[in-house]
Amino acid sequence: MSKKAEAGAAVKSVSGGRAYWVLVALLAGLVAGAGAAALGDGLREPALQASTMIGGLWLNALKMTVIPLIVALLVTGVAKGAEAARAGRIAGRSVLWIVIVCTASAIFGTLMIQFLTGLFPLPEAAAQALRAGLSGIDPATASAPVPGVADFFRGIIPENVIAAASNGDVLPLVVFSLLFALAAARIPEQQRRSLVGLFEAVSDALLVVIGWVLWIAPLGVFALAFTVGASAGGAAFAALAHYIVLISVLGVAITIAGYPLAILAGGVGAGSFTRAMIAPQSVAISTRSSLASLPAMLAAARVMGIREQVADVTLPMSVALFRATGPAMNVAVAFYVAHWLGIEPSMGQMIAATAVASVISYGAVSLPGEVSYISSIAPIAMALGVPIAPLALLVAVEMVPDIFRTLGNVTLDVAVTAVVDRSTGARDKAAA
Repeated sequence: MSKKAEAGAAVKSVSGGRAYWVLVALLAGLVAGAGAAALGDGLREPALQASTMIGGLWLNALKMTVIPLIVALLVTGVAKGAEAARAGRIAGRSVLWIVIVCTASAIFGTLMIQFLTGLFPLPEAAAQALRAGLSGIDPATASAPVPGVADFFRGIIPENVIAAASNGDVLPLVVFSLLFALAAARIPEQQRRSLVGLFEAVSDALLVVIGWVLWIAPLGVFALAFTVGASAGGAAFAALAHYIVLISVLGVAITIAGYPLAILAGGVGAGSFTRAMIAPQSVAISTRSSLASLPAMLAAARVMGIREQVADVTLPMSVALFRATGPAMNVAVAFYVAHWLGIEPSMGQMIAATAVASVISYGAVSLPGEVSYISSIAPIAMALGVPIAPLALLVAVEMVPDIFRTLGNVTLDVAVTAVVDRSTGARDKAAA
């Protein structure tokens, strides 16, 4: 079995019914933890110690893949994107719009989540209870010193990239990986293909490891939830509901943004775009997969009058490279964790997190949300200066926001295709 096939098998093992088992484990762990006080110290303390150890080990298993996966995905994604951009005017224009929308999405997510948490903050009592529960699992949940602006700018270029990886300094690592990928795109083709193939194989292997770790997610999530539930009690349920609503609102907002993009920049009629998108959006909601929605997106593009040569290039490329909701919703999760833990990031950290959210999306892979959740958001959280332990709990409820992620991605995929069709069509007419 090839690495791609093995990675796909691992993904399928966590993208179907197991996602529901993870959610059940989360709810069961919170309920069991909340009721642990009735056991008495003779049973409660040993149970807490065991759950803390199991949850901590599972959390470490998730953490160990983050740094190498950042490098592998960025090098692969950026190098392939640069190669695609050279393949022709349609491909080049598609890549340009992908970069523009991903950057705008990250900025929008940063601003919107701060507005939402300011308008609808998590109750302080619930936040304190959750912090107490998480501190027993990961001491890093305690607030760390906030670096100054000068320290931030000094750290953008890594003095030692190996040390940056070892210390978890994500922004300089992203900068190095981006420069390395752009340099790889300029070397001779045979060497470039060998180098990119190596990093692609590394990323595939790491995705298999993540698949294995998520295969035992019900046990790990139950242990973490038990520890949190023992300290937070019923407040944990309210906090998770608060998180789901706020992050899902962002996905809805990005989806809505696709309509004016298609209508104003793509020149598609409002009624035509709305009607054509019903089928692909329905597939997106039911499958949570942009890849599964591709046939419906191609059909919708033809209904809207998009040229076949544009749709056949831009839509498959978008499914492979483009995650319109990813930057916004991923950076929003990191900022939500900071809000949850009472951490006030510096302006430099906020800029770094926004930049990482944008750049890391260029190397995104087409995988279900539960699989890509940790690998996509952990780098942003690290750049923001917040711990990633809460992500191990939030991944259990990701299936709800992931519906809105896929809905927005599919809508923007078609909208950007319409924009590319109009812009390249105008150039064709001018040339004629």
